[in-house]
Amino acid sequence: MANAIELNLFIGPAIPVPAPRAAIDALEKVQVQVNGGDMPSGFELSFSLSKRSPLQTLFLLTGGSTIPVMRVVIMVSLGGISEVIMDGVMTHHEIRPGSDGGKSTLVVKGKDLTALMDFIELDGIPYPAMPPAIRVLTILAKYAAFGVIPMVIPSVVEDLPIPIERIPTQQGSDLAYVSQLAHEVGYVFYIDPLPVPGTVRAYWGPEIKVGPPQPALNTDMDVFTNVESLSFQFDKELKEMPVVFIQNQATKAPIPIPIPDITPLNPPLGAVPPLPPKLKFLNDTAKLSPIGAVMQGMAYASRHSDVVTGEGSLNVTRYGRVLKARQLVGVRGAGEAFDGLYYVKSVTHNIERGEYKQNFSLARNGLLSTTPRVPV
Repeated sequence: MANAIELNLFIGPAIPVPAPRAAIDALEKVQVQVNGGDMPSGFELSFSLSKRSPLQTLFLLTGGSTIPVMRVVIMVSLGGISEVIMDGVMTHHEIRPGSDGGKSTLVVKGKDLTALMDFIELDGIPYPAMPPAIRVLTILAKYAAFGVIPMVIPSVVEDLPIPIERIPTQQGSDLAYVSQLAHEVGYVFYIDPLPVPGTVRAYWGPEIKVGPPQPALNTDMDVFTNVESLSFQFDKELKEMPVVFIQNQATKAPIPIPIPDITPLNPPLGAVPPLPPKLKFLNDTAKLSPIGAVMQGMAYASRHSDVVTGEGSLNVTRYGRVLKARQLVGVRGAGEAFDGLYYVKSVTHNIERGEYKQNFSLARNGLLSTTPRVPV
């Protein structure tokens, strides 16, 4: 069948391999949560478990020292197109006893590969004469054996520390430090799976809300409807305008500068954004360079500009493809105020035998569409 969905599961230390037949036969449910921004993603696998099941040994090995890291790759195929929806590591196991003497359920939970970067505190590692982008590349190079391919975008103005004045040192785990460096320049850091199982992209850069949109989500359009539910909210109280402070070098007096939420990487998706009901003073920006302060203000404005949010669910077979987070998508049939393009903030995949559904959340900065039509 052209719309048949096939699920492939890969498990193993460092380099995952196809899961054994016993695991595939026992698999009952798969749930994958993919979040936008710099929030980590996660997964949950549910297996039917009998007392003599080989899964008792296969998965519970990770509780000891034999295999410290067990990697899991979940891939789905629809219409001849394969998508890796999760590449992560197991972090938690639990067994839920069955009722009335029925089979138990083994639940395996995990996180994306950012979990590998959060195992060890590495306080004090020096990075002499290295701007933030080079420090991030140096840290990510340690994870090349896991198929991590870095995509690091230098900031507009790089902070190049002079060794005779200061030498930056790492504080916390690799994940904490890389995330801290991203926050300081108004960036995000996350790991996305690539189409080839076992390879991922580690992205460190601005949150991008541009690009080709995914096919439209149609609601209340009779036979053309391809979502099961979709609702919207408009709340102008969510919007905040940040005010950064730039220090005058002659008088040392701080100069307040309001920062709008519109940038080349964060264009308006709504034609009528509301006026911000409140201001947020970012007092810590006074100690930064003017460009650094503006970048932090732009990042804050982007995170607090979405006043229109949407929640919904869809059947992947009806939609015809897998909806992806961190990309744009069109909406039709929701009314003039809510039709148009949205940024997909998060997606939850719920897969069972014979069923593949997704829950999703959308966001944009205003009412009315900025484009006369969206891709179908």
